[in-house]
Amino acid sequence: MMLSSMRDVVFGYGNEPVIDRLSLDIEAGQFIGITGPNGAAKTTLLKLMLGLLKPWSGTVSLNREISGEGRLVIGYVPQQVASFNAGFPSKVIELVRSGCYSRLGLFSRFTKEQEALVESSLRQVEMWDYRNRRIGELSGGQKQRICIARALAQQPQVLVLDEPVTGLDAASRSGFYKLMRHYVSQHGWTVIMVTHGLEESGAYLDTVITLERQEQEGWTCLVTNSCSAHFGQEA
Repeated sequence: MMLSSMRDVVFGYGNEPVIDRLSLDIEAGQFIGITGPNGAAKTTLLKLMLGLLKPWSGTVSLNREISGEGRLVIGYVPQQVASFNAGFPSKVIELVRSGCYSRLGLFSRFTKEQEALVESSLRQVEMWDYRNRRIGELSGGQKQRICIARALAQQPQVLVLDEPVTGLDAASRSGFYKLMRHYVSQHGWTVIMVTHGLEESGAYLDTVITLERQEQEGWTCLVTNSCSAHFGQEA
């Protein structure tokens, strides 16, 4: 089933397009990697998919009917989550609990089921023992883990990750890829991940979208399904 479809999309910063005439289909129920060198508009592509950016021209459609619950829940872990400063007041467990609010409601009381989900999400990223620590006290890699845990607690149908393993060691990166593969294969999630580490993650992915520069052709998008695009420098 199709999750997202982009047709002849043009988008840029200032007066210069960084994405020019992009056509791309994303299938649901896959673990999808987006890779390419710095400046290849990978983050811009994610934001267009999510509707966080509006294209200058062309169309972006998101299929919200893939969920049997009547609405599509999307979890998003952006880049630079390590930017929480030392004075950030919330505790780890409070941040992860907030991932449940989209399903539970902001003022609803937590049930044992939600508390178990929060605990499970923290344990899956090996951060349960840090649950009562202040977020600002954590290292960059630890902050990355708790943001992933918050996204897992949302129980999304679609999980979008922008370089999620930044700051993680090799064993943690491998464990993370296995965890994402599990959610796709066993729970039917769609995981879309920007990565520079195809040598590590490639074996777990169903589809790879590669943004690379061809001689005298600008940025080109190479993918296993329909794609035709040119990419410029990302601001």
